[in-house]
This record gives sequence, structure tokens and C-alpha cells, in this order.
Amino acid sequence: MQTNFTLAQLADSDLAEANGILRSCVHCGFCTATCPTYVLLGDELDSPRGRIYLIKDMLEKAKPASEKVVKHIDRCLSCLSCMTTCPSGVHYMHLVDHARVHIEKTYRRPFLDRALRSLLAWLLPKPALFRLTLIGAWFGRPLAKVLPGRLGAMFALAPARLQGPSPVDRPQVFPAEGPRRARVALMTGCAQPVLAPQINEATVRLLTRHGVEVVVAKGAGCCGALTHHMGKEASALAAAKANITAWSAELEGQGLDAVVINASGCGTTVKDYGFMLREDPAWADKAARIAALTRDVSEFMTAHGLRPPVRETGLTVAYHSACSMQHGQKIVRAPKDLLTVAGFRVRDVPEGHLCCGSAGTYNLLQPAIATRLRDRKVANIESLAPDVIATGNIGCMTQIATGTAIPMVHSVELMDWATGGPLPKALEGRAVAAVSSAAAE
Repeated sequence: MQTNFTLAQLADSDLAEANGILRSCVHCGFCTATCPTYVLLGDELDSPRGRIYLIKDMLEKAKPASEKVVKHIDRCLSCLSCMTTCPSGVHYMHLVDHARVHIEKTYRRPFLDRALRSLLAWLLPKPALFRLTLIGAWFGRPLAKVLPGRLGAMFALAPARLQGPSPVDRPQVFPAEGPRRARVALMTGCAQPVLAPQINEATVRLLTRHGVEVVVAKGAGCCGALTHHMGKEASALAAAKANITAWSAELEGQGLDAVVINASGCGTTVKDYGFMLREDPAWADKAARIAALTRDVSEFMTAHGLRPPVRETGLTVAYHSACSMQHGQKIVRAPKDLLTVAGFRVRDVPEGHLCCGSAGTYNLLQPAIATRLRDRKVANIESLAPDVIATGNIGCMTQIATGTAIPMVHSVELMDWATGGPLPKALEGRAVAAVSSAAAE
């Protein structure tokens, strides 16, 4: 793609990066075949290629974002399926992230849209406040189907049952069982400890059972992804710096073999810290070091080795590969191979490359498109008639669970159970013979 940035514009590192990305695009259109919004809507401007043209025009001419540009960029899920498909290696993620920052700086959204985005950016990274909000939202769940648009979506996604805070999520050290083979920092996250505290609990049990010392570092919190994808650059970088500080202290103290993350959306962002802070001389090296240490829990367990299962589960698992896992981090085989080693019959979901519609806050900000994607995903999953659905991302779990009665769990819950942990809560009371026998042990 030919670009026409001035030399003065190219002196800006972000524009220089955007220029390089734009120039790598060859207009082939392969990305349109795997873009969820283009597949649903059939509009060229709702495809990666169309959005690239909009971004190019906006950045080259150094003009404020228009309503048209905002509409089509907002519809992008950042699922990154286009990056998996692209034969030219176009780094669409960095380009669309830069476009969102430009939109945030130059476009004044309608009041209600602006207020909702500000509320989500302020609330979701704060577990205590998020928990209180969900308690209040529980009372509005019966009205979800009659409330319009985004308001109805917010109440529909509120969990029917909310667990209390888990002691696992407080700063502390969990010793390895037996000889220590590794020491890792576990990112506990922000929304996940509120929506599904059992995920971090299962992760700690799984890791310590395999000889890994786990530290929950003081000062670590939200990864910054939620605000980063809203174009709120300052708050995203502040979150990144807080995590880098917390994990660097552990790294320089007793040492770390990895930063382990069990939410693939967070993992994609943390692995990008080096890029996000590349121009900050005070943070660039530390950010790059933490990014290089970061591993999804499935990556870490693949390298570390999973014990043979201690029980036969007999369950068929539909494995939903989160977009941030397969497209963002390029992790495809590891989770499925681990579940197979753990004794499960693993099935790939048809159209597995297409997003479920969660995408961080997308299902709250674009509920109509998100619901269509969810229903399509659920239909593909249910065609497999599985006993359980497994994934590696809390957003996908929350989204898919609203559209099916099939139990939804995190992959680590199944690995933990198969190697000696408790039955996942989502499987309690299910009429599955293998589950009943395992629970009775």
C-alpha cells in the first residue's frame, strides 16, 4: 500500500509504526473471509481491509476522527483473526490500537456513549467496586429481555450467582508441593476474580501440585487491556507500569521463571508491554523483560509437563479457542493437547476461527453484533453434543454461558480435577456418569 505521510509526521514513532504496517498491506482481501463483522454484515468498511483504508486516510491527513470512521472502528472486535489469515504479516493489532487512541483524542462521542465507556473503564479494573455493581445488577436481571440495547446487555451478562472473594487473590506465596521445580508470578486479574474466582484457585492448585511455587505479587492488578482497547492510553500504561513494578520486584528478589496468566485476553496485552512502552527510556527494558517472561498457563504447563490423570472422567470436551489465544498469542495445540493428556475427549468447534462476541467490553458496547456472534458460536458448539465446554478466557466463558445450558469451564479447572483437584463447580449436580463417580471419590 502506498502511503503519503510527511517527514514531520514520520518523526512521530507511532505514525512511523503505522506507516510501516500500512505499507505491508497488499490489498489481497484474504482477511475479509475470516473477519466476523464482515461475515455477518457484508460491508467492506466492516472488514480489516476497509478499516485499514479508513485509518490510513485519517492518519495521513491528520484530521479528527469522523462519525463514519468511529462507527466502523468501534465495530471491530480486535479478534485478530485477520492477522492469522494475512499472508503479508500486517500487524493490524497495533494499527487499530493506534487508531483508537487517535479517536479518543479527537472525537467527542455522544454523552451516553461517553458516559458508559468512562464508567466501564473506571469500574471493571476495580474488583471490589465491580463486585458491588454486580450485586446491584442481579436485581435487574429479570428485566434484561425488555430493556433496550446496551442496558439490557449489561443486565443479561450479570451472573445469576456471585461467589465471595477468594483468599487466593490476596498477595502471598503458595509453596510448591515437594521439591520446587519453578517459581512463577500469577496474574490474578480484575474481572476474573469477581466473575469466576475458582479459576485462580484451580490454577494455584495445579501449579503447586506440579512443584511450582506461586507468588501473587503485591501491587499487580488489571493488565490494562480493557482501557487500552478503548483508546484510553494513559490508564492502560499506568496499569502496565504497576504490573511491571510488582513483577520486577519479584524477579529481582527471589527470581521468577515466568509470569503465568490464565486469561488469554490479558496475556495478549502483557506480552505486548515491550511494544507499548518501547519509547519510554525509564520503562522500555523492564517492560520487554516482563513481556518475554509471560506465558499462558497452557504454555507453561506444556513446557513443564502435566502429570498423568488420577481419575477417568469420560467427558467429551468442546474446546473453544479464544481469539486472544489462537490469533493474539498463536497458541493453538497446547490447551487441547493438555486436555487430551488429562484424559478428556477433545473436539474442535466448527468455525473455530470466528469470535464468540465477547472481546473485552464489546458485548456491552455492541450487543446486537455480539449476540449474533454468540448464537452462531453456540450453535456450532451444540452441534458436537459435548458434556462440557472449555476455554482459556473469562470473557468467552461469560459470553458463551449466556447462550447455552452446557456447562462452561476454564481449561485449568479440568486439568486440576483430572490430576487430583475438586470437581469444577459448573459440573456439580450434572447427570454425567463419569462426573458422578469422580465426585464420589
